[in-house]
Amino acid sequence: MEIFVKVISNTLLVIAICAVLPAHAQDALTVNFSDPSRPGLLKVNIFNGGIVVRTHPGREVIIDSKSSSNQNRTSPFGPPDGLRRIDSNATGLTVEEENNVMTVTARNFSRSGDLEIQVPVKTNLNLRTMNGGEIVVDGVEGEIEATHMNGAVSLNNVAGSVVAHSMNGRVMVGLREITPNKSMSFTSMNGDVDITLPPATKANLKMRTDNGEIRSDFEIQLRPISPPTVEDSRNRGAGNLRIQTGKTTNGTINGGGPDVDLRTLNGNVYIRKGK
Repeated sequence: MEIFVKVISNTLLVIAICAVLPAHAQDALTVNFSDPSRPGLLKVNIFNGGIVVRTHPGREVIIDSKSSSNQNRTSPFGPPDGLRRIDSNATGLTVEEENNVMTVTARNFSRSGDLEIQVPVKTNLNLRTMNGGEIVVDGVEGEIEATHMNGAVSLNNVAGSVVAHSMNGRVMVGLREITPNKSMSFTSMNGDVDITLPPATKANLKMRTDNGEIRSDFEIQLRPISPPTVEDSRNRGAGNLRIQTGKTTNGTINGGGPDVDLRTLNGNVYIRKGK
């Protein structure tokens, strides 16, 4: 294993790792925020692989990578006689920390690998992946942003504010507590949007599904439908008249509050009342 550690000033730590070892032999990385006494921001951006973030009682961030080669990758000419393929378990991660912002990126785009990360309970998150497993967050308190291109986003028992999006996958979020006066957004292109909010949540809901249903056990006070958009260019000779009505259903819960956007193109929207 090669480990390169370079310290630039007192606040920037860069760790680059490239290992060819069995997955169970790889040691997890332990990295501290510059100021562990206040919530840090963890940013993760990978191309292939799921991201799982859970809490632990410590102040450090523990990063464990679980790489997996593409076992179906074969040469069109077949294997050379007498040689067998050795699959590398290297994930090629880079971890940078500066001013309480920790950034984790993967340098190897052709090999998939999941990340399992432990963080302090109060941590802000910005998580992004393109392909592979789900984005899962459990128990974290902070500002959470999670984006998956081809997979589900599942945030369980979180507190704070959330922006969650999946292009092709379900978005499921359970909030035990929300930040007052903070807007939130839960969207998918192809998948259900399933949200659980605390019973006393005050919010203005913007709900939309093009091919699905909207269901809730909250008492939602529906607002009047927005007036249609009218474009009339007939007075210019060859113009036409176009009238378009909106597809968004607006409503409030518990008297209204910050905006909560819930949208999907192909799927259902569920707004559940927490216990």
